Amino acid sequence: MHLYQLNITDMKKLWIIISLLALTTLAYSQNRVLRFQQLFSDLHKKKSFNGNVLVAEKGKIIFEASYGLANEATKEKLNSQSKFMLASISKQFTAMAIVLLKKQGKLSYDDLMSKYIPELHFYKGITIRHLLTHTSGLRSYLEQMELHWDKTKFATNDDVIKTFVKHKPATLFKPNERWLYCNTGYVFLAIIVERVAQQKLSEFLQQNIFKPLKMHNTLIYHSRYAPQKVGNHSKGYIYSQKLKKKILPDQRGKKFMMVYLDGVTGRVSSTARDMLKWDRALYTNQLISAQDKALIFNSYKTHNGRQTNYGFGWNVDLHNKVYGKLVYHTGRWGGYLNYFGRHLQDDKTVILLQNNVTPQTKFPIIPVRKILYDLPLFKKVNIAEKQLKKYVGKYQFKKGSETILYKDGKLQIKTNRRNNPYLLPIATHKFLAIGLRPETIYEFFLDKQHNVYKYRRTQAEAGTIREAIKIRK
Repeated sequence: MHLYQLNITDMKKLWIIISLLALTTLAYSQNRVLRFQQLFSDLHKKKSFNGNVLVAEKGKIIFEASYGLANEATKEKLNSQSKFMLASISKQFTAMAIVLLKKQGKLSYDDLMSKYIPELHFYKGITIRHLLTHTSGLRSYLEQMELHWDKTKFATNDDVIKTFVKHKPATLFKPNERWLYCNTGYVFLAIIVERVAQQKLSEFLQQNIFKPLKMHNTLIYHSRYAPQKVGNHSKGYIYSQKLKKKILPDQRGKKFMMVYLDGVTGRVSSTARDMLKWDRALYTNQLISAQDKALIFNSYKTHNGRQTNYGFGWNVDLHNKVYGKLVYHTGRWGGYLNYFGRHLQDDKTVILLQNNVTPQTKFPIIPVRKILYDLPLFKKVNIAEKQLKKYVGKYQFKKGSETILYKDGKLQIKTNRRNNPYLLPIATHKFLAIGLRPETIYEFFLDKQHNVYKYRRTQAEAGTIREAIKIRK
């Protein structure tokens, strides 16, 4: 009897503990939801966020909301099924197509690009792996088409090849010598997929990725070059300095880059919920193996051993001190500004899809991450004028320089703009750059004599870190 009573007592204690834990977890979740609501409501009121947001943990949606209009003319509102053009986030699907063809034995990552695009035989030593990892040294096709293309016509992937064949722009560096983000590589990868698979990229992706994963609201969509009826697709808006208002890219005319290049590359459109399906599939071996994922989500190294922080179509942050291993990509084109991030260690997912790009538009990746981990947002730190002036001076990068000024009571980054970006203190020697995108953090370093001798400039969304040495006050 005594033992029985002890067990009952223990069970009561256990239920109390379980109940308290459940209440704590519920309060924790509710607190984050309220913080997300406040963040995005405030941004939308300031016309800084127009789009969809979805945040998930272990595949379960913990916050999802739509803010603003899908179509300014019809006043149609965004909803959870609204489609957005993903822009450069599309690269991960092109990369996956290459990985799938490799698994089928139809190509090798170390095959030369010229094996599949012989017209480009004059580019020596560039492999598929170099194209995937932005280490090819190829020049930007955007730049080349702007220089050479007849802008009264739509351009396609084949037209990009013809332009490179005709003008033979020299590479910027030898293959695998260094890393430089290069859209051209992914145009050529799309062509390789089509030539090897003997079908259009859109068909290959539908057959091998979108359909198997039940991503029914995802497709390649060229709204101007190959218009078709696509339900629930948002319009992308840019800002006209001349008209001082939001406009469609088309209102800039046929010769505007975002219009005449509409036939180029794999322009994937999708919804936040379909992107969550993509996220979940990448935790399984449904499409590819763990060995494949180790390549895709790993930081590729150049021949001198330098980390690129880029895998196969993904930015990679291997050792983030706060968030663990992060893989992500951004996308900006034609009035769309997007982010897709995966916290691999903790199985957390952040999807931000926006269809407005104006001077007011914000990219709230850092605050979303902080709320997701229940961390405080940046708070303004007061630093005395005497201390602030210690950061003033000219700083030298490996290539180029930058000058920090003290003006109107704050540190500013010298530019040719009417209004310089300024540095908002967020810690003793750390500042958030207001007026720069992507979000930029400046961290200053002092020597033993407490003199500022360099700063580190970090753009987490772009996966870039640069250091500059102070060369004069």
